[in-house]
Parts: sequence; structure tokens; C-alpha cells
Amino acid sequence: MYNLGQYIHGEAITYKLDPRVKILSAIVLSVLIFRANLSGGILISAFLAAVILMSRLTLNHILNAFKPVAIFVSLLFFLHVFFTDGTVLLAFPPFPVKITYEGLYQGAFVAWQIACLVLAAAILTMTTPPSDLISGIENLLRPFRRVGVPSHDVAVMISMALRFMPTLLEEFDRIRMAQMARGADVKIGTIPEKTRWAKALAIPLMFSAFRRADELADAMEARGYQRGYRTTLRELRMTSLDSAAMALMLLFIGGVFVLTGLSG
Repeated sequence: MYNLGQYIHGEAITYKLDPRVKILSAIVLSVLIFRANLSGGILISAFLAAVILMSRLTLNHILNAFKPVAIFVSLLFFLHVFFTDGTVLLAFPPFPVKITYEGLYQGAFVAWQIACLVLAAAILTMTTPPSDLISGIENLLRPFRRVGVPSHDVAVMISMALRFMPTLLEEFDRIRMAQMARGADVKIGTIPEKTRWAKALAIPLMFSAFRRADELADAMEARGYQRGYRTTLRELRMTSLDSAAMALMLLFIGGVFVLTGLSG
């Protein structure tokens, strides 16, 4: 099971926060991740660990959120390790690749950045019901309606993309297991054979995505869904808990900037 984009029911304090606070915090955290140095990265990692504990998310939840991007993160890490110039730690003559200190550091740091981005997005979707997520995004985008941005439509599209991400990943696993049961194995064979195996995966997955999109469109049409602004059953209101969370986030942002400035 994949938890990236999947809501997990809970009663922790982070579930009670206004979705706008969590969305803005995730956006700000993403910016900080790309601007942070080693000291700031340690503070950000500690902050994310504290949020996970407060959200009462298990290790399995976190690992399942990383599964879809594990290969991509590993590829970025090894690309930096083998192809970054610097102090050579290990060479592989006559091959034009070598492991450098700078490559190890840069690869680990880039992998950490991607992992933190995925973790921040996973915490947001795990602790926020889809309906609240739509309301939060629509509310934040509402001022842009004056310049022609369809805030509610954008919010619905983002929410559906997040919702169907784990569904498509599970469909991919189902198709892969069915192909393997028929004797296909990507780990063996020539490059053309592996290419045909990948094609046998991609085409059914694409048709499955189109089929699910048609089913979703039919379901929305059957329920009378129409584009444009609409009211909600529960209006978003900020509470004292949300104010405290925003104040804590501001202190955290200040701490990251201070550590980044001192180390720089």
C-alpha cells in the first residue's frame, strides 16, 4: 500500500489544524528545504520528526510514502556520487567514474531535500481529509479570482491528482505482478526484452488511467457537478490552536534563517 496522497484517519493535534495553516506551512517548508545548509537541514529534519510524532504516524506510513520515489532518489544520489568532481575517495580505472567527497556530500544532500519534500507532502495529505484540502486550497486561491484564476477548479484538480496517485501506483503493482505471473522479469534479458516488458506495463496502466478518468467524469456528471464557485457545508475558521501553530512556524522559520546565516 502507498500512503503518498492518501488520507489516514486520526485524532492527533495536527488533524485539528486548519488546512490553510498546513498548506502554507508545507509551502514555506519546501522553500526552506532548498535554501537550507547543513545546520538548517538538521533543524528541518528535527522539525519534521516532531511533526510525525505529534501526528502519531507510524514508521510503516512513512516508508510507504517513500516507496514511489525511492528509485528516483537513489538515482539522483548515485549520479552525484559518481559524476561530481572533487577529492577522489575511490576510483575505478579504466572507467571514467570515481567517488569523490564532494559527490557523496552533494548526493546525500540532494537525496535529503527530495525526501523532505515528499515527507512534507505526505504529512499534509495523511492528516488532511480531501474535502478539507479542497476547501483550503480554494480559500487560499480565492483572491486570484479577480485576475481570472478559477480557484475552485484548480483546487479540485489538485485534490484529484493527489487522491489518484496511490490508486495508480497500486494499479501499477497489480499489472506488474500479473506480468510476472506470466513469466516476465525485468531483472533478466536483453535491453530490447526489457523494453518490451516496460511497454507491456505502460500500455495497460495508461488504459487503466483513462478508464478511471472516464468513470470519475461520469460519476461527477451523475451527481450534478458543475464548474465554478460553490458553498461548503463547513466554513473554515481559524482557532487559537491555529494561531499557536502559525506562531511556532514563524519561530521555526526564524531559527532556520539564523542558523543558515551563522553557517554562511
